[in-house]
Amino acid sequence: MANEISIYNPRTMGRLVERLPQEKTFLKDTFFKNEEIFTTEKVDVDYVKGNRKVAPIVSRLVGGKIVPNTGYETKSYKPPLVAPEVITTVDDILKRLPGESLVSKITPEQRAVQKMAKDFVMLEGQIVRREELMCAQALFTGKIELIGDGVNEQLDFGFENTEKLAGQKKWTDQEHSNPLKDIENWRKEVQKKGFVNCNVAIMGSDAKDAFINHPKVKEVLDVRNYNLAVIQPRELPNGATYIGSIHELGLDIYTYNEWYLDDWTDPTTPTTKPLVPDNAVGLLSTTANYSMYYGAITLVDDKTKDFRTVAEKYVPDTYVERRPVRRFLNLSSAPLPVPHEIDSWYVGEVV
Repeated sequence: MANEISIYNPRTMGRLVERLPQEKTFLKDTFFKNEEIFTTEKVDVDYVKGNRKVAPIVSRLVGGKIVPNTGYETKSYKPPLVAPEVITTVDDILKRLPGESLVSKITPEQRAVQKMAKDFVMLEGQIVRREELMCAQALFTGKIELIGDGVNEQLDFGFENTEKLAGQKKWTDQEHSNPLKDIENWRKEVQKKGFVNCNVAIMGSDAKDAFINHPKVKEVLDVRNYNLAVIQPRELPNGATYIGSIHELGLDIYTYNEWYLDDWTDPTTPTTKPLVPDNAVGLLSTTANYSMYYGAITLVDDKTKDFRTVAEKYVPDTYVERRPVRRFLNLSSAPLPVPHEIDSWYVGEVV
């Protein structure tokens, strides 16, 4: 049992220890690099489907031959509202903050300001984690699940470049499977349909273990004079770990060990889940066109009581209620990651 603190004994307040999970944004920063902020509730996205049509050969006496224009499809998306908020009560500002001296001369008003600053950082971190989760869902499932209070929707981008290995084709069957051949085939499929070269492979934890321990992969790594593939694990900023490269395919391999707390699927039993499915491998291209959209946020002006629309990534708001006296701090955002080139990546379930 902890000893009670006596204010009459000389004491030294040790440094406050805060070990909080830092937000990782590897997927968002690597692939969804184009950011746009809109003043409207909905975002319209044009999808242009290319083809490999060859220019027609014609007689010099006939002249040119008309070719059909490339069509496009427009989809309208409504970015979901993400709006975490915290409450500050009288008790919060009358008691010392974590790490504050026992004989601190900080006033309750100053303490309230300090708490508000920390709360803003915490709320922004939660929104950033939601953005990264949405990016992961878009890339590894082709869908974004929108589940919350009064919301149960799904944004489906129509992604079809997937394969679920079964039986002896699973990478855990080291005799019959061939991870390098699977990756090569998936990359060719993206080249044919998506017109880009996949230069990044992101592997889930189990998929990575099956890959680097596979005899056919080790066999390639043992070649001394021709570095077909090289495994060189190296920790990188932003949560990713560089595993190695398949030089023949121009493909860098990463694993991304980052998790999120799922407290909406089953609110009674919150579960920590990986952002990248443990059994999955995603082949992606850093040159493909993906965007991070932010929709408008509408607030009520405290003075005029009129609605006002703000076009910003993160919009803070604060208001007061009485009986009991409480201050609410809210941070709102309407993020939406959109992969424009839907055939520019491939996902395989390998274990």
